[in-house]
Amino acid sequence: MIDQPGPLPTAQRRLVILAEGNFGFHHGKTAVGVIRYGPDHVSAVIDSTQAGDNVSSILPDRDIPIVASLDEALASEPRPDTLLIGIAPTGGKLPDSWRATILAAVRAGLDVHSGLHTFLGDDPEFAAAAAAAGTRIVDYRRPPARMETSVGRRHGPGKRVILTVGTDCAIGKMSVALELRSAARAAGRSIAFVPTGQTGMMIEGWGAAVDRLISDFAQGTVEWMVEEGERRGDWVIVEGQGSLDHPAYSSVTLALIHGATPHAMILVHKAGHTEHDFDHLPDASFPIADLRSFIDLHERVAGLVAPSKVVAIALNTSAIASADDARAEIDRVAAETGLPVDDPVRFGAGPLWARIEGAVDNLPWVTGI
Repeated sequence: MIDQPGPLPTAQRRLVILAEGNFGFHHGKTAVGVIRYGPDHVSAVIDSTQAGDNVSSILPDRDIPIVASLDEALASEPRPDTLLIGIAPTGGKLPDSWRATILAAVRAGLDVHSGLHTFLGDDPEFAAAAAAAGTRIVDYRRPPARMETSVGRRHGPGKRVILTVGTDCAIGKMSVALELRSAARAAGRSIAFVPTGQTGMMIEGWGAAVDRLISDFAQGTVEWMVEEGERRGDWVIVEGQGSLDHPAYSSVTLALIHGATPHAMILVHKAGHTEHDFDHLPDASFPIADLRSFIDLHERVAGLVAPSKVVAIALNTSAIASADDARAEIDRVAAETGLPVDDPVRFGAGPLWARIEGAVDNLPWVTGI
């Protein structure tokens, strides 16, 4: 059976994550995101290059074995019932060497969940195997049937919409949004997270992958998702994608800004990061923009459709070993930009959320003044 993603099942899934040769924070960000924020039990991660190690080596509070093969993963207790594809490679293509593992998983009775651009459910061999085994193939990037352009919908009364934007791709926009949501919930706020990429969808069980949408319908789909977010909470945090000046992924960022029409934006930046993640032109580089000018650019681009303001910076300090040095960099960026700055993943999101909440509630297009 071939399915599109729907609401999360009431029973917790038991996942084995396939991340062969790629488990980590970059190409393996789907694996890391699902482990860190997802509701399901993860039995094992498959990556023969790190076999014998443990996920706790990069996520200290997660005791999950890294194994060399599917057979080892299937021996886990409780036995996995779902194989999740844990990579987000450039172009979203399925590595040919993974076909045998996926087929073996299906034949062993496992569902397969994939966020690749390659739709596994459209592959005749995978589809036939799933039909024979009575299992499901879920392609999270399969776009919704809805094909509508933006209609200029206004946000509901009392709603506050925030979009995470970034200076590059794969630097933590989803993680920041989820950490801020947790902090807001802890503060007693009614808040929803709008997933706009495959990893967020795997965690939340709904949404649409913006990078797979037809361009005419991208803003309209984002607008529709924000409307759903407003039904789920008074505060809405929309997951960002790409960056506005990225040579490959700028279009998804623009669609999110103009489709979500956020009241405010949170700029995510990785400390020490000076060039965009783009290695296809060895003789060319694309520098990360100066933060102050980049903030101004976002506000001007957003203002073409609706006013918005960057109200805080979430700094990814993972490349800085010392907590004291990370704090010093946070202070430096705050002095440079004049904005609240913190690393909500490393140091907790509560203090930053409190300052964001106050800043958003004082915006003139929120207060009506």
